[in-house]
Amino acid sequence: MKSLITSLLLIGLFTLTACNTVKGVGQDLQKAGSAIEGAVKKN
Repeated sequence: MKSLITSLLLIGLFTLTACNTVKGVGQDLQKAGSAIEGAVKKN
């Protein structure tokens, strides 16, 4: 469980550092939300 949390935090950190602007962060969050919504609708 601890390694899963660490992995998710690292992925989040890399994602945030890849964004150069606040607009980029918003777009990334929107894409992540869409992916989660799609996964929920499939179940």
